[in-house]
Amino acid sequence: MDVILLEAVAKLGERGATVKVKPGYARNFLFPRNLALPASQANSRRFSERERVLEKRDELARVSAQQLASKMAEVSCTINVQVGEEDQLYGSVSAADIAKSLTAQGHDVDRKSVLLDEPIKQLGVYTVEIRLHRQVTAPIKVWVVKE
Repeated sequence: MDVILLEAVAKLGERGATVKVKPGYARNFLFPRNLALPASQANSRRFSERERVLEKRDELARVSAQQLASKMAEVSCTINVQVGEEDQLYGSVSAADIAKSLTAQGHDVDRKSVLLDEPIKQLGVYTVEIRLHRQVTAPIKVWVVKE
Protein backbone atom coordinates (compact mmCIF):
# COMPACT_ATOMS: atom_id res chain seq x y z
CA MET A 1 0.00 0.00 0.00
CA ASP A 2 1.36 3.44 -0.92
CA VAL A 3 1.00 6.29 1.58
CA ILE A 4 2.00 9.96 1.72
CA LEU A 5 3.80 10.80 4.97
CA LEU A 6 2.43 13.87 6.76
CA GLU A 7 5.29 13.84 9.29
CA ALA A 8 8.79 12.37 9.32
CA VAL A 9 8.68 8.76 10.51
CA ALA A 10 11.86 7.07 11.74
CA LYS A 11 13.19 4.37 9.39
CA LEU A 12 10.43 5.11 6.89
CA GLY A 13 10.84 8.56 5.37
CA GLU A 14 10.55 12.33 5.60
CA ARG A 15 7.43 14.48 5.41
CA GLY A 16 5.95 14.46 1.93
CA ALA A 17 7.54 11.20 0.81
CA THR A 18 5.40 8.56 -0.85
CA VAL A 19 6.39 5.18 0.56
CA LYS A 20 5.16 1.62 0.27
CA VAL A 21 4.08 0.02 3.56
CA LYS A 22 2.09 -3.01 4.60
CA PRO A 23 -1.66 -2.34 4.87
CA GLY A 24 -1.80 -3.30 8.57
CA TYR A 25 1.00 -0.88 9.47
CA ALA A 26 -0.76 1.93 7.67
CA ARG A 27 -4.20 1.08 9.06
CA ASN A 28 -3.13 0.41 12.68
CA PHE A 29 -0.23 2.85 13.18
CA LEU A 30 0.12 5.57 10.56
CA PHE A 31 -3.50 6.54 9.92
CA PRO A 32 -4.73 6.69 13.56
CA ARG A 33 -1.78 8.92 14.52
CA ASN A 34 -2.30 11.19 11.48
CA LEU A 35 1.20 10.42 10.23
CA ALA A 36 0.12 9.45 6.70
CA LEU A 37 -2.63 9.53 4.09
CA PRO A 38 -3.39 6.90 1.45
CA ALA A 39 -1.61 7.82 -1.78
CA SER A 40 -4.12 9.21 -4.27
CA GLN A 41 -4.40 12.31 -6.42
CA ALA A 42 -6.95 13.89 -4.08
CA ASN A 43 -4.79 13.25 -1.02
CA SER A 44 -1.74 14.50 -2.89
CA ARG A 45 -3.51 17.80 -3.54
CA ARG A 46 -4.68 17.87 0.08
CA PHE A 47 -1.09 17.35 1.27
CA SER A 48 0.21 20.06 -1.08
CA GLU A 49 -2.32 22.55 0.26
CA ARG A 50 -1.49 21.63 3.86
CA GLU A 51 2.23 21.92 3.12
CA ARG A 52 1.75 25.35 1.54
CA VAL A 53 -0.12 26.60 4.62
CA LEU A 54 2.51 25.17 6.98
CA GLU A 55 5.35 26.73 4.99
CA LYS A 56 3.65 30.12 5.04
CA ARG A 57 3.06 29.87 8.81
CA ASP A 58 6.66 28.75 9.35
CA GLU A 59 7.97 31.67 7.28
CA LEU A 60 5.95 34.16 9.35
CA ALA A 61 7.26 32.58 12.57
CA ARG A 62 10.83 32.74 11.25
CA VAL A 63 10.53 36.42 10.35
CA SER A 64 9.13 37.31 13.78
CA ALA A 65 11.88 35.22 15.41
CA GLN A 66 14.52 37.15 13.46
CA GLN A 67 13.05 40.44 14.66
CA LEU A 68 13.06 39.13 18.22
CA ALA A 69 16.65 37.93 17.77
CA SER A 70 17.81 41.43 16.87
CA LYS A 71 16.24 42.70 20.11
CA MET A 72 17.60 39.78 22.16
CA ALA A 73 21.17 40.47 20.98
CA GLU A 74 21.24 43.41 23.40
CA VAL A 75 19.90 41.38 26.34
CA SER A 76 22.10 40.19 29.14
CA CYS A 77 21.26 38.48 32.40
CA THR A 78 23.08 38.40 35.69
CA ILE A 79 22.94 35.29 37.84
CA ASN A 80 24.05 35.56 41.45
CA VAL A 81 25.51 32.35 42.87
CA GLN A 82 27.03 31.30 46.14
CA VAL A 83 30.73 30.62 46.03
CA GLY A 84 33.18 29.01 48.39
CA GLU A 85 36.89 29.42 48.83
CA GLU A 86 38.84 30.48 45.75
CA ASP A 87 35.60 31.50 44.01
CA GLN A 88 34.45 27.90 43.53
CA LEU A 89 30.70 27.66 42.77
CA TYR A 90 28.37 25.61 44.92
CA GLY A 91 26.62 23.66 42.17
CA SER A 92 26.37 25.12 38.69
CA VAL A 93 24.31 27.43 36.49
CA SER A 94 22.00 25.45 34.22
CA ALA A 95 19.78 26.29 31.26
CA ALA A 96 16.79 26.41 33.62
CA ASP A 97 18.51 29.10 35.72
CA ILE A 98 19.20 31.20 32.63
CA ALA A 99 15.61 30.79 31.40
CA LYS A 100 14.24 31.78 34.81
CA SER A 101 16.44 34.89 34.86
CA LEU A 102 15.30 35.90 31.35
CA THR A 103 11.65 35.29 32.25
CA ALA A 104 12.06 37.55 35.29
CA GLN A 105 13.28 40.27 32.91
CA GLY A 106 10.14 39.89 30.80
CA HIS A 107 11.47 37.68 27.99
CA ASP A 108 9.42 34.49 27.68
CA VAL A 109 12.10 31.83 27.19
CA ASP A 110 11.71 28.10 27.73
CA ARG A 111 14.61 26.21 29.30
CA LYS A 112 14.71 23.88 26.30
CA SER A 113 15.45 26.79 24.00
CA VAL A 114 18.61 27.72 25.93
CA LEU A 115 21.48 26.06 24.06
CA LEU A 116 24.00 25.27 26.76
CA ASP A 117 26.49 22.46 26.06
CA GLU A 118 27.26 21.91 29.72
CA PRO A 119 26.37 23.72 32.94
CA ILE A 120 28.45 26.77 33.85
CA LYS A 121 30.72 26.00 36.80
CA GLN A 122 32.86 29.15 37.11
CA LEU A 123 32.34 32.85 37.59
CA GLY A 124 32.59 35.01 34.49
CA VAL A 125 30.84 36.26 31.39
CA TYR A 126 29.50 33.71 28.91
CA THR A 127 27.79 33.97 25.56
CA VAL A 128 24.82 31.60 25.37
CA GLU A 129 22.64 30.91 22.33
CA ILE A 130 18.86 31.06 22.63
CA ARG A 131 16.89 29.16 19.96
CA LEU A 132 13.92 31.28 18.95
CA HIS A 133 13.01 29.24 15.88
CA ARG A 134 14.32 26.14 14.18
CA GLN A 135 16.55 28.34 11.98
CA VAL A 136 17.06 31.38 14.24
CA THR A 137 19.25 31.71 17.33
CA ALA A 138 20.16 34.78 19.34
CA PRO A 139 23.29 35.22 21.45
CA ILE A 140 22.93 36.69 24.93
CA LYS A 141 25.48 37.56 27.58
CA VAL A 142 25.24 35.70 30.88
CA TRP A 143 27.09 37.21 33.82
CA VAL A 144 27.77 34.73 36.60
CA VAL A 145 28.71 36.71 39.71
CA LYS A 146 29.03 35.89 43.40
CA GLU A 147 26.43 37.07 45.91
